[in-house]
Amino acid sequence: MSETKSPSAKTPETFDYSTTLFLPQTDFPMRAGLPKAEPEWIAKWDAMDLYGELRRAGRGRPKYVLHDGPPYANGNLHIGHALNKVLKDVITRAFQMRGYDSNYVPGWDCHGLPIEWKIEEQYRAKGLDKDQVPINEFRQECRDFATHWIGVQTEEFRRLGVEGDFATPYLTMNFDSEAVIAGELLKFAMSGQLYRGSKPVMWSVVEKTALAEAEVEYHDYESDTIWATFPVRMSQEAQMGAMMQALDVDGLSGGTESALLLKDAKVVIWTTTPWTIPGNRAITFSDRISYGVYAVTAPDDPESPRWAKHGERYLLADALAGEVFAKARVPQGGWQRVGDVAPADLEGLVCDHPLKGLAGGYAFPVPLLYGEHVTDDAGTGFVHTAPSHGREDFDAFIDAKRDLERRGIDPTIPFPVDDAGFYTKDAPGFDEASEGGAARVLDDKGKKGDANARVIAALTERGNLIARGRLKHTYPHSWRSKKPVIYRNTPQWFVEMDKDLGGYRLDTVGQTAGEDTLRNRALTAIDQTRFVPTSGQNRLRGMIADRPDWVLSRQRAWGVPICVFVNEDGEILKDDAVNERILQAFREEGADAWFADGARERFLGSKANENWAMVRDILDVWFDSGSTHAFCLEKRPDLKWPADLYLEGSDQHRGWFHSSLLESCGTRGRAPYNAVLTHGFVMDEEGRKMSKSLGNVVTPQEVIKQSGADILRLWVVSSDYSEDLRLGKTILQTNVDSYRKLRNTVRWMLGTLAHDRGETVSHDEMPELERLMLHRLAELDELVRKGYDGFDFKRISRALLDFVVTELSAFYFDVRKDSLYCDPPSATRRKASLQVVRMIFDRLVTWLAPMLPFTTEEAWLSRYPKAKSVHLEQFVATDPAWRDEALAARWKEIRKVRRVVMGALEEKRRDKVIGSSLEAWPTVHITDDQLRALADSVDFAEIAITSGLRIEAGDGPADAFRLPEIAGVAVVFEKAQGAKCARSWKITGDVGSDPEFPDVSVRDAEALRELKADGRLTTAA
Repeated sequence: MSETKSPSAKTPETFDYSTTLFLPQTDFPMRAGLPKAEPEWIAKWDAMDLYGELRRAGRGRPKYVLHDGPPYANGNLHIGHALNKVLKDVITRAFQMRGYDSNYVPGWDCHGLPIEWKIEEQYRAKGLDKDQVPINEFRQECRDFATHWIGVQTEEFRRLGVEGDFATPYLTMNFDSEAVIAGELLKFAMSGQLYRGSKPVMWSVVEKTALAEAEVEYHDYESDTIWATFPVRMSQEAQMGAMMQALDVDGLSGGTESALLLKDAKVVIWTTTPWTIPGNRAITFSDRISYGVYAVTAPDDPESPRWAKHGERYLLADALAGEVFAKARVPQGGWQRVGDVAPADLEGLVCDHPLKGLAGGYAFPVPLLYGEHVTDDAGTGFVHTAPSHGREDFDAFIDAKRDLERRGIDPTIPFPVDDAGFYTKDAPGFDEASEGGAARVLDDKGKKGDANARVIAALTERGNLIARGRLKHTYPHSWRSKKPVIYRNTPQWFVEMDKDLGGYRLDTVGQTAGEDTLRNRALTAIDQTRFVPTSGQNRLRGMIADRPDWVLSRQRAWGVPICVFVNEDGEILKDDAVNERILQAFREEGADAWFADGARERFLGSKANENWAMVRDILDVWFDSGSTHAFCLEKRPDLKWPADLYLEGSDQHRGWFHSSLLESCGTRGRAPYNAVLTHGFVMDEEGRKMSKSLGNVVTPQEVIKQSGADILRLWVVSSDYSEDLRLGKTILQTNVDSYRKLRNTVRWMLGTLAHDRGETVSHDEMPELERLMLHRLAELDELVRKGYDGFDFKRISRALLDFVVTELSAFYFDVRKDSLYCDPPSATRRKASLQVVRMIFDRLVTWLAPMLPFTTEEAWLSRYPKAKSVHLEQFVATDPAWRDEALAARWKEIRKVRRVVMGALEEKRRDKVIGSSLEAWPTVHITDDQLRALADSVDFAEIAITSGLRIEAGDGPADAFRLPEIAGVAVVFEKAQGAKCARSWKITGDVGSDPEFPDVSVRDAEALRELKADGRLTTAA
């Protein structure tokens, strides 16, 4: 029998309740599709001229300038470039969005060996000789090569999301730049800081040029080692003493006794570079070492021949004597110590050169000199000193110059090896005139020549070798050719580090602290600079304090020339008119003008008939990049000098930070930067250096193609870049997962805010939960702003991701979904929640915009389609009055109880006892009265997302659910009793109590009435 229904008693099925819920609605996709979407955003930014809009928006604001350290324009970007440029972009964007005009001008290093080497490789592949090509044709090829790679790298940097003035970057090869670089050099020349000298420098035979420290890396290498002997040369006093002893004359002095002890003795040295023996000019010792004379007592054995003969006496450090005799294959007990030698006995002592007489050379005396660098940790306690082939050797010999002259010893430093690695006439017996021609240290491919073998043979022939061997150790190599380098004395151009420049006050209170030297200026500037991390300050300071004079010259073709004229005495022409003609030509024609036909006469003018020669060397590229502040920061009105920040990898303490500091201090008296930030290097997931041979190289192009630039940027900002970073598939996937959680949360906010009418609730009217979220926003606002000021992006990203995952998705949004979806439109709780979601969205998206520019742009324009760009926005102001520590402390305790409840519900969900937490009505037992009162003070069923919840005092039954880390809270699960609301799905006892809407709860019935009154209640079909 059918049931007759009254027309006024409509059944729930009459209405489509799904249309009455305020469910999220958004076109913001769950899947980002970044590899495809990001280039489209770049195109949109270009179309709207985002860079120009940023500059126009920044007019009148204080400037914040991060000056770009120029990469070389010689290849595709690697992951280190990506790390570097992303960090810079995050900083400039963050300052732009906090009230600054933060203009980023990228730059490129276009001169020097990295590019020249690539052109030479092309020549070698074609069998061409670079030296047969006119120099300016070769330079044009280098310029074209650099231009090509600037274009490639520009697109790759922009694909990373980097925003800047890529239309007009600074280039070291621009004519104006070359003119300014030349002008900076001439400032050093005119002030007397520039001089021509010679020093042992690291020299690449393969590349035929001097190398800076920053161009050298260390690799394993096997060297020949020798223990060579220098016969002690008896002085006239010692000879007289020996004669008197032979005549049995009494009264010998202690000095004479020492001289007799040393008669016929030999000083033993150890070296890993036998080829430097022809350049030996001294032996260094230490007054901190105990020395003795040792005699070989073991008889010579034809069955086991050795070079250390019976009766020979050797001068050795006591701590090393046993090791030396073992290397010389003298049997144990086959030697004895015959006397002490005090350091005073060594002062003034001279030896014969171990190659004396070879080809009529090496007859000069070899003095013993004191050396700070000498130890008895290894070797013999004496150091073979070849001032042509080592910095410490050079310094020790130069320091002794006056004493050597007083003793009648020639202090001239020879040039034994030429730029191709061959011996010169300063190495008689091994030079071109010798049998077999000139010996060679290294060949064009970086392989060992015959120099070591021929020197060892000559030492053996003269009886001045007692042992030899091989040693595997780290040795300097060129970072480009990957081939070993040598130290060789070469004529070079230097800037003096310790020349008194006169009158420059070194501190901030008007007191002069020591002489006004480039070194002191630089050290003072370092003390006045902010370093992030702080360890960088001591690192750079140590390098400046100990560094030798600054070598500026390179024997290459592509670069800015050392555009000075010198006479035969090495004196530099100081003529303002000549200098101006040079600079004007450079401005109009570039540095090629120096190499053009007739350049000498053109620049010298009336002085062309005088004895002035053009210097043909070029400037080290570190001087180019060290001058960027002069032709970029000082010349561009959209920038300023000094820069607020220089940012590069930690290797630039000896590179760009270093050269920029010296250049600026030498010409302007201070650093060109106020702060220096350094980052580490990118390693693989195992902490190994990336290399093609290991197959562990991660390229930015691959990451972007697979996942998108925002994923790469997220990795950068979530890593501790102050140390070496790790990257690989697992780490990238972790960042993909984090990004997905972040994106889904942003998507939910956008969907929820589709129902936002912009209504506001006063802070005092808001529920506690909303006020708690505002408290967290106030905390995060302070953290984010301080984090960006301190370049602590890991702290920012970690805090925001944790906030999104643990406080929004897993707590606040989860709790408030019921209210946001189901509450009546007029409900204060729902309006307050919408308002807070709106406030969270605005802040979260702008805070993240510097880090994730593509995703945040997409989100912002989804929310505000009439806006131009999120990157033209400012960080939203946050009221510090929102901070409520007492409220936060209260909710910290409430959330502890919630954790136990959620754990109990998850267990039942896992066991399939329930499908949704709304099917539960648990009882929570709390022992602590204060905590129980806190839990009772809120609607805990709402907080726990259950249909109901009871709170009781006491421990609860033994089988209740507990978490070991939260004592005194136990949960007993019970299923909810009552009817299920057809709209909100809560199971409550009030379903059916509303006659108009009998299948929903009272709360939902009220919502339906409001919607009906607004005409928004849809009848089911």
